[in-house]
This record gives sequence, C-alpha cells and structure tokens, in this order.
Amino acid sequence: MRHQKRKKSLGRERAPRNALLRNLVESIILHGAIITTVAKAKTLRGVVEPLVTRAKSGTVADRRRIASFLYTKAALQKLFLDIAPRYRERNGGYTRVTKIGVRANDKGEKARIEFV
Repeated sequence: MRHQKRKKSLGRERAPRNALLRNLVESIILHGAIITTVAKAKTLRGVVEPLVTRAKSGTVADRRRIASFLYTKAALQKLFLDIAPRYRERNGGYTRVTKIGVRANDKGEKARIEFV
C-alpha cells in the first residue's frame, strides 16, 4: 500500500525514475528551459532547486556532491559559474512551471519549466 508516500513515481521504478530526473536536470541547466509533462515538471522542480541552493554556497563538498549527481562537466560548470551567481540574493523559487496545453497524440498536459 502507498499510504503516506509523498514521492511521485512517474510510472517508473526507482532507478529509471532517478535516471529520468538526472537527464531532465541536465537539460534544464544546459538549456535554461524545457518542455515536458506537468507531473515531470513539478517533480523536477523539487530536484533542481536544492541543487541550485547547494551551488550558491560553492564549497568543495557541495561541488563534489552535485558532480556525483550530474552527468557532464558542462552542466556542472554552467550551474556553478552562470546559474548560481544569478540567484545569490534569492532565497528559493528559482524555477517557474507554466502549463502550455496538451500533446496531440495522447492528450498529456505539457508544461514549460524554466529558470526565473
């Protein structure tokens, strides 16, 4: 039974779900905004915002922890050199989820998630 379980499963087991979220985090860091489903965007928001908060401190330990989560060095460098300094004075709420309609083939709700 799923009583008191807060995590969205996104129709996947744990390892595929984590891989999906890591790929989405890479994409939003590298491109600034992505279009995905509403459920994935809302789940992604809870993953990418703590990474930005950690990157703001800029310690070696935080850099290593984020590097263990991200796949590429390009995303790591962009997060630390471009995104984190931009939100130095902001205390959270780094992303915005905007609903943009439905997909034509399966009527899945689409959303655009982007950095504010």
